[in-house]
Amino acid sequence: MLLAMTDWQSTQNRDGGWGYGRGNSWTEPTVLVLLAQSVTQVERGSFEAGVNFLRSVQRRDGGFSPRADVEESTWVTSLALLLPGEALGRDVRVRGNEWLGAQTGRESGWNFRFHQWLAGNKEEYPEGWPWFPGAAAWVIPTALGVLAFERVLKTNESKAVRERVRTGRAFLMNRICADGGWNHGSNRALGRDGDSYPETTGIALMALRGVAGTAQMTAARKHLASCKTAEGSAWLRMGLAAQGEIATVTEAPAARTVTDRALLALAKATRNPLLS
Repeated sequence: MLLAMTDWQSTQNRDGGWGYGRGNSWTEPTVLVLLAQSVTQVERGSFEAGVNFLRSVQRRDGGFSPRADVEESTWVTSLALLLPGEALGRDVRVRGNEWLGAQTGRESGWNFRFHQWLAGNKEEYPEGWPWFPGAAAWVIPTALGVLAFERVLKTNESKAVRERVRTGRAFLMNRICADGGWNHGSNRALGRDGDSYPETTGIALMALRGVAGTAQMTAARKHLASCKTAEGSAWLRMGLAAQGEIATVTEAPAARTVTDRALLALAKATRNPLLS
């Protein structure tokens, strides 16, 4: 039986977090449920317990790890920093943003660029964000990094932060697939054009609100018309809404996980907390 969309407490773990299904708590579903609560019904005790779980997975370097028993900070830091207002507290947010600002894809580093130059490759490499430190940049962590830093700019103008938003968007524009959407990484592999995916296309459109072209909107509409997953459908609807187009679906794919439920709640809301 599928749970009611706002029945968040029934799946909350004792440590205050949520899992992808039944079991251990993870940062990603916990953040998404808290964001969903912020636009549906905030259950104060549940919300505060979830925030406390997130504080417990912030590491000494300022970033957040994907779960309690992982020591390394990763891409989920961007997601956590999208929580509303001062939910995490100023110090937690400042340290998280400092960690995020220090991260960049391996291909943006001096050593990689130098060897590319030696090989005769003069291509520019806009700064994106990786899944974890030291790796290459990918579409989803870059899009979420852009959204997190746009949140910073709403209250604190910073030339460095604005530049990372610009280069992050340039990275996304550089990775558009031939069909107009986005996949997880490169738009070409082994000499052929890569296919785009629903969730990556939706998330990229959110980070590029106001600047996406006709081909990107067309790709998103096509994906939405045939999308079979709640996750993909929700991200696509949020991405289109960020571009000013409210998409309707006659029958949304069923929500089968806590993450699905949270994303669908966000997609249905009149206000998207990921953008506010």
